[in-house]
Amino acid sequence: MNQETKTNRGRSLALYLTADHPCSYLEGMRARTLFVDPTARIDPVDYQVLVDQGFRRSGSHIYRPACQRCTRCVPVRLPVASFAPDRSQRRNWKRNAADVTLIDTPAAFNLEHFALYQSYLAHRHPDGSMADDASEESYRRFLTEPWGGTTRFIELRLDGRLLGVAVTDVLQQGLSAVYTFFDPDVADRAPGTFAVLAQIEAARQLGLPHLYLGYWIRESRKMVYKARFRPIEAWDGSQWRRFERAMPLGS
Repeated sequence: MNQETKTNRGRSLALYLTADHPCSYLEGMRARTLFVDPTARIDPVDYQVLVDQGFRRSGSHIYRPACQRCTRCVPVRLPVASFAPDRSQRRNWKRNAADVTLIDTPAAFNLEHFALYQSYLAHRHPDGSMADDASEESYRRFLTEPWGGTTRFIELRLDGRLLGVAVTDVLQQGLSAVYTFFDPDVADRAPGTFAVLAQIEAARQLGLPHLYLGYWIRESRKMVYKARFRPIEAWDGSQWRRFERAMPLGS
């Protein structure tokens, strides 16, 4: 089954809807996914339009959930100029920024990165489908596949030791947090939160208004951290809406 969407230049892009498949986020749920035509050439202008319609990227594929009776996957983004860290986030930044060096590197295969990625999956997601296939080939497809835009790997290093990598797409109107993996032995530092804070700061320095955080699901413990960054905006299917602290996300 196929559909289409238009970019802001009037270009039509074919969309393909999958059959039902097991949900990657919620156990026991069925899902459907809408993919942009994988043969289409997606440039940064098209990609920005798609991201602003709730799409995400995995490797060279651009997709969004299209489930029949479920709208739990909520695309969220941060307006970086308005972001105000809470007490925990301020502590996190103060602790990590004191001795962790952030290094911006190209999106290329690196054995040190790959070894850390395998360790991260084995410890943090041992029962997930990604851990079942943590091969070099799958890693390359997921994080280093050429796709027509700009991706950067932000390294987190402590005295030269690699603590984590934040894979980040550079858009015209923001940064997109694609994936972050880190050393399980430094989990007490909350490196995932620090990576988001680092991406917020990077967006500010680049003069970009948004940090796109992907999908947020109320029932997913792995995604609860996203709702702690405030103010936050959610895509409701037709527009981005601001949610303040007293307003719940999702339905």
